[in-house]
Amino acid sequence: MRRGEGPSGAGMPEKRTGKLREQPLLRLLAINLAVGGLVATLLLGGLLWLNPLRLRDLIFADAAPGTALGLLLFGFVITFGSAAMGTAIMTVTTERGAGGGPGGRRRALGATLRPAAVPVPSRSGSSARG
Repeated sequence: MRRGEGPSGAGMPEKRTGKLREQPLLRLLAINLAVGGLVATLLLGGLLWLNPLRLRDLIFADAAPGTALGLLLFGFVITFGSAAMGTAIMTVTTERGAGGGPGGRRRALGATLRPAAVPVPSRSGSSARG
């Protein structure tokens, strides 16, 4: 078999798929981690732009401001990336409950619930106060 040919040798190139294309859950998590990272970067930029409590001045007055910025960005990416990934996982539905939206199947609007009558055995010969 020559390079670029499929397993049948018919001259068709093999289809190469990466791990993210084969695993929709990993793709979902990677996309939401990237969204969380973008939000974290925007938040850090906003904090530096607004300079609350002279935070920007304090960071850039240090001998190594990159370390402080890196640690701050890392913490924000972990926080917002985890929040975005967790939200994405919690909103995933299965085919079984797809008609009812998140949370499984829903009852029809006209359906009413009635309590079921359950017989309860009584204790004969015992006092109520013990």
